[in-house]
Amino acid sequence: MTLRGMLTLYGMLFFAFVYAPILLVVVYSFNANTVNMLIWDGFTLDWYRQIFGMETTVTDSASYIDSTVQLYASVKTSLIVALSTSALSTVFGTALALGVARYRFRLARFYRTLMMVPMIMPDIVLGIALLIFFITIGMNLSMMTIIIGQSTFLISYVFVTVSARLAAFDTSVEEASADLGATPAQTFRKVTLPGIAPGILGGWLLAFIISMDDLVITYFIAGTGNTTLPIHIWGMLRRGIKPEINAIATLMLLFTLVIAAAGLYFRSRRQK
Repeated sequence: MTLRGMLTLYGMLFFAFVYAPILLVVVYSFNANTVNMLIWDGFTLDWYRQIFGMETTVTDSASYIDSTVQLYASVKTSLIVALSTSALSTVFGTALALGVARYRFRLARFYRTLMMVPMIMPDIVLGIALLIFFITIGMNLSMMTIIIGQSTFLISYVFVTVSARLAAFDTSVEEASADLGATPAQTFRKVTLPGIAPGILGGWLLAFIISMDDLVITYFIAGTGNTTLPIHIWGMLRRGIKPEINAIATLMLLFTLVIAAAGLYFRSRRQK
């Protein structure tokens, strides 16, 4: 086998290894078997109907199906947390990236490295640290602690994304704006902000998606009565692998793809 053939085979095996499990989740979300989801028993949409509260033929036979009310509550909580966290992370992450890029100080390199630590720190370590911190300061675990806790590491993702955009930004445009009489505020609003907007949008989308999918850190700092969608799914998995879990996972995958596609679309329009 030639080198090209070996590389082609390696590429095919790699993509099969990565995407085959995801494809199986999607396929088995249409499985009609109510007992063992790994045994194909025909095509059905009942698991999706069950999620949306519609009448199904499996409602009576599968008594273990979780309440859709709890599912909707967890989705609502996840959306509130993700929107709040991504907004806070985008504002603070962008401000930090601008500060490090525009101002020179002795510990700039150390500060930049320090911003990477939350990204590489194990989630379980960060989750335990946040839990101890909130207990130490006497703050009750609630939705607010989830938002604060997620923001501590999502700011780093926004910081890196916006910093990469600033590194490729032509600062001479800002200098030209100042030479033409624009104030610093006008230069930022009309020159700097539009120039780094794709990076800001990318950072916001990344923070939003990671917040929606986060389980480990959120599990430690959620408290009672603030169940996010990943925690709800984890609770379902602890009681057994149910066919409706595949349907929920497929919908989450579709939602993530739509968000990512929207980000790429708006980014391409800005570049044109």
